[in-house]
This record gives sequence, C-alpha cells and structure tokens, in this order.
Amino acid sequence: MTENPTDPVRPTQRLSEAGVSIWLDDLSRQRLDTGNLAELVTTRDVVGVTTNPTIFAKALSVGDAYAGTLAELAGTDVEPAVERITTDDVRAAADVLRGVYDATGTVDGRVSIEVDPRLARDTAATVATAKRLWATVDRPNVMIKIPATVEGLPAITAVLAEGISVNVTLIFSIERYRAVMDAFLAGLEQARANGHDLAPIGSVASFFVSRVDAAVDKALEGVGTDEALALRGKAAVANARLAYAAYEEVVASERWQALAGAGAHPQRPLWASTGVKDPTYRDTLYIDELVAPGVVNTMPQATLDAFADHGLVVGDTVSGAAQESAATIAAIEAQGISMAEVTRQLEDEGVHKFEVSWDELLTTTKTGLDAAGA
Repeated sequence: MTENPTDPVRPTQRLSEAGVSIWLDDLSRQRLDTGNLAELVTTRDVVGVTTNPTIFAKALSVGDAYAGTLAELAGTDVEPAVERITTDDVRAAADVLRGVYDATGTVDGRVSIEVDPRLARDTAATVATAKRLWATVDRPNVMIKIPATVEGLPAITAVLAEGISVNVTLIFSIERYRAVMDAFLAGLEQARANGHDLAPIGSVASFFVSRVDAAVDKALEGVGTDEALALRGKAAVANARLAYAAYEEVVASERWQALAGAGAHPQRPLWASTGVKDPTYRDTLYIDELVAPGVVNTMPQATLDAFADHGLVVGDTVSGAAQESAATIAAIEAQGISMAEVTRQLEDEGVHKFEVSWDELLTTTKTGLDAAGA
C-alpha cells in the first residue's frame, strides 16, 4: 500500500502529531555533504539522529566522502583519528538540527554519539570519555550515549550531574529500565544542586525492541508447540509497552514533579532497534505498535522509508496496554522461557556487538589512514 494521494498528511507527519519524535538511526559524511539530512527534516519529519560504532564503520567503508579528512590525518594514531572523524560528523549534524532544537525548546534536534563500547564495564573511564566528547563536539544539542550496564548506571548519574545530556543505550529489561530512570533522577537532582539549569539537559532511554523478538522467537521455536509458536512476534512490543507503563509511573511521582517544577524535561523512552529482523513481520511493526505521546522512535533509513510509504497511525497503541502486555510476557514465561535470562544475554551480546563494530571502525580507519599516507 502506498501513501493515499488524496490525503495531504504524510504518515511521518501523522506520527509526529501523535507525539512520537522521529529520529534517524544513521549518519555519514555523505549524508551531510549532500544535504540529505536537512532534506529528511523537511520530507520525513526527522527531528534527531542516533549513531553507533556500526553506523560509523559502515559510513567509512563506503565511497570517498572521508578521503580529505583521512589525508589530513595520515600519520596520526588511529584512535584519535576515529574520535576526530566521528565528532566532526556529529557536530555537523548538530548544526543541521540546531533549528529543530531551538524550535522545540531543547527537546528535539538532538544528535547522539557513543562512548567507546570497550568501556561499558568501567564507570570512571566512561565518565571521563563522556566529558571529553561533550567538550570536543561543543554543541548544546548533542547527547552522549552510555550503555545501561550495571557499571554504566553511576556513570549516567555523574555525567548528568555535570549538565551533560545523555542517551542511555542497550536497555532490554523493565528492571534495568527502572534503574536507569532512577539514575536519571539522581543525576538531575545533583545537577540542580550543582547550580545547572535543568531545561537544556536532555535524556532518552533507548529501549531495544527487535532484538527481544529475535531472541524470544528462537526460544519459542525451540519449544515448538502450537501454543509456543502462537506467541512469536509478541514479546518485543509487550516488553516495550510495559516499559512505557513504568515511565508513566515515574513521571507521575512526586520526585519527578519536583524536578519538572525546576524546569527539567522528562527522560523520554526511545524505541531502538526498530528494523524488523524477521522478514515475515510487517516492516513497520515496531513503529505502528509503539505509538504513544512523548516517545522517540529512531529508525534506520529502510524502516523510515517503509513507514513514509505505508505506515499507519491509528492513535495511541501503547497507553493502557500494560495488563495485556504483562499477560503476554507471563504466557511466554509459562513456556519455560525466562525473560530475565533473555534480556541479560541480550545486554551481553549488545555490548559485544558494539565492541566488534568498534574494532571494525578502527580497522577501516587505519586502512584509510595508511592508504592516504602511502
């Protein structure tokens, strides 16, 4: 189905009007140089950008957009070169989105850059790196991505306390999400005590979606009964809807209301990993089923294009679904599948995958530096 030509309102506009901020889960020098990012703001209602090591590794391996920078950096060590390349791209993207940031009162127009994933279990090094990246990019509409590992939680609080905006990444379980929200509240409380203006301090909590279905579906297929197979494709949406219910509890709390009264913006749930892994699922599944006011959905280009073509917005598909979602999770666990074990494994795998991508980024950059210096 394509967009209805008699309907002047495009699907992405409808999604925005429903309270969902559309962010692009991609960035490259080519996208910046061609004006594509600015175009997506106009034509696809994109109001933010997320990046990760995988995205930068891919960007560096395609085309010659980085040739000039690599030539300039030839002869330098690879890790400083990677930081220079990625922070340059993020700074440029932040400048493209600065108008959105100003127009939305600092809520959107945000661009995220990730701390070296090899530091995911090192609190002090994460804090130090986050502060350095923030100072290097030097734009108010940037967010520093910190993983929601046990060691990442105090880092989240410490970085927010410095007045630095944070995108908390790799959240899979409701239990860990509650700990993330507590770390956020503590960080803002400390920021206020430190004399920071709370209004510009942004934060999102990136709750991963499709990877949950991929893991749970595999386990359900291992059980193999009709009852188990009927639950395929249901875990991720139910898990995310329960996360939103937990978010609603926090924003209704007196603790949050005190911070809101001091000018703070809430830490919005962000749906990440929204491209479907199973080709038999609707390609807009993790957008259509996760529409709620005050959330972010960050989409890879293919998912964004699919939604722009045939996405459906039928109103809020999340609020009030907690009881049904809890029943779905209970039914999955009744098949002998532990969601706690699944989400713990997904966190470990997520950290490892980003470490592998970081190594690929270093390798690709080193190859480019060597070729430029030859």
